[in-house]
Amino acid sequence: MPNFLALYMGSEEANARAAAGPPTPEQMTEGMAAWTKWMADHAAVIVDHGGPLGKTKKASKAGLGEARNFIAGYVIVSADSHDEAVKLFEGHPHFSIFPGDSVEVMTVLPVPGAA
Repeated sequence: MPNFLALYMGSEEANARAAAGPPTPEQMTEGMAAWTKWMADHAAVIVDHGGPLGKTKKASKAGLGEARNFIAGYVIVSADSHDEAVKLFEGHPHFSIFPGDSVEVMTVLPVPGAA
């Protein structure tokens, strides 16, 4: 089965909701319980548990510098198809409980020329 990289995405709106105030302890408990349940329910297809991501920096032809994106975390899953992989994230706690915006799912392709 192919692997798929799923990126937990935020947005300006999600950042504004998060900045309005941190989740209450009850909301955090509810959210983490839902996330833990999602991970347990999908344990058979999780290749890499991933995790939350912090501040971004970049390297380019112009040198080293600051960067900005809305990637909040990642996980790698295995599925028979791209459509099946994305369906794993329907109703995910990232956007159903937490202030995340979406989950973007892409196929992990083989390295060209690699055996």
